[in-house]
Amino acid sequence: MSDHDLSSGNSDVAQNLREIQDNIDAACAAADRDPKDVTLVCVSKNHEADHVRKALVEGRRVFGENRVQESAGKWPGLRAEFSDVQLHLIGPLQTNKVKDAVGLFDVIETVDRPKLARALAKHRDATGNCPDLFIQINTGEEPQKAGIAPADADDFITLCRDELNLPITGLMCIPPVDEEPAPHFLLLGKIADRHNIAIRSMGMSGDYEAAIRFGATHVRIGTAIFGSRGY
Repeated sequence: MSDHDLSSGNSDVAQNLREIQDNIDAACAAADRDPKDVTLVCVSKNHEADHVRKALVEGRRVFGENRVQESAGKWPGLRAEFSDVQLHLIGPLQTNKVKDAVGLFDVIETVDRPKLARALAKHRDATGNCPDLFIQINTGEEPQKAGIAPADADDFITLCRDELNLPITGLMCIPPVDEEPAPHFLLLGKIADRHNIAIRSMGMSGDYEAAIRFGATHVRIGTAIFGSRGY
């Protein structure tokens, strides 16, 4: 991927991070939660390495990327400078990219179908390697969006955990852009509670404060940190 495909990034990342952390702290206080229980995932997709480095310099270590290929070109160099980074895949994963994804990411947030779960298990059995996995729930049941349907979530979680013995540590959702997000956060929380899953990755730049009220442990924020993205 060439540099002109990525954001040049002229926004004040340090100031943006301070403001977002203040908002997270305030939302946690309002919900009687400890801010340490909310992880900010800095969504760095479509931003070039020099721009992402500004957040690393500010002490941020948890980042989210959408694509395996972009991450493979960007993150090895950044990790040579900042070895304690935790990298999350937050975009759809094709089964033919499982090997590459497992080698790059510490967390895959988008396990969303049996075929992918079985491919991850097969790779784990062959190599002994598997990152932490979140199951993506399509809370809005949008046909164009990845994620397991809520009605199928219980069976899918059972498949992943009991039959395949995958390390399912969290759930993730992306509410429909034209709907109030709160019911979707509530639905994700109910599914997580049924299965004693502590991690709930929900909330983005426009709704992370609401997500915190409904129990988000991870909020995925990109534009509010890095500015608009180039494509």
